[in-house]
Amino acid sequence: MPTLSDFRDAHERIRPYLTLPTPLERAHWLPGEAYLKLETVNPTHSFKIRGALNAMLRLKADGRAADGVIAASSGNHAQALSYAAKLTGVRAQILMPKHTPQKKIDGVRAHGGEAILFGENYDAAEAEAIRRAAESGLTYVSPYNHPDVVAGAGTIGLEITAQLPEVGRVLVCLSGGGLLGGIATALSDLKPGCEVIGVCAENAPAGYNLVYGTHKPQVWETLAEALSGDIEAGSLTIDLIQRHVREVVLVSEAAIADAMRALVYQQGWIAEGGGAVCVAALMSGAVQADDRPLVALVSGANVDESALRRVLAGG
Repeated sequence: MPTLSDFRDAHERIRPYLTLPTPLERAHWLPGEAYLKLETVNPTHSFKIRGALNAMLRLKADGRAADGVIAASSGNHAQALSYAAKLTGVRAQILMPKHTPQKKIDGVRAHGGEAILFGENYDAAEAEAIRRAAESGLTYVSPYNHPDVVAGAGTIGLEITAQLPEVGRVLVCLSGGGLLGGIATALSDLKPGCEVIGVCAENAPAGYNLVYGTHKPQVWETLAEALSGDIEAGSLTIDLIQRHVREVVLVSEAAIADAMRALVYQQGWIAEGGGAVCVAALMSGAVQADDRPLVALVSGANVDESALRRVLAGG
């Protein structure tokens, strides 16, 4: 299990390659004292570069990636791993669902990764990537079920407490749980009284099902396609979430679209659907504002032009 020491080591490891910390901006148009943690300004425009880069730097140093790496991704981990693999001189092969936004596919190829479209959803792509890793000997780098990926994501928790020492609540998008598990674990040591809340799209409820023992179905059709997919059985993130997270909320497609529009028009930032769910939770009332300073993570900005135009037009 990643520890606070792992998060600190990861931050020092990735800092020379990234502009850290990422900005923390006050959002006066949101209820309460709300701040946005803008992971969209990272290379590849999502938080995923933190974990992918930390994992690749460790694999390279240990000589465990000589033959290349393989992964499954709905898009953001794919771009981040391709970027990190190119930086470290390693070949990267990523399986992505057939419905992956073209912008994310193009991003993988632009960074030198091999994008392979496979399956109708993320779960199918993940299962095939794990099978190919076992068959080929390539090193599998999960987008969430990997200690170095979780440690990279957890570096955001270090930055939040340094930027806003009085933080009382943090909203984190939830899919496989690497981001939520990492941040919640870091904050449990650095800021034990801080409440960490996971946010899922209603159409991508795997994390909600985990916490509450429900069986809400994956719908796959969602603006937050980056959050789609189940959590791999035995994932280390399951224990991290169960230890450190007490609440997960769901947000509707309409709420996600409203948040995407508000981020553009009120704050001047583009966010993809999965990147906007934390703002959606606060705007829709899924999370009620109180007197505690709150940080909402804006986790990614990789949205296709067609989807963004449709959302901005009111769709």
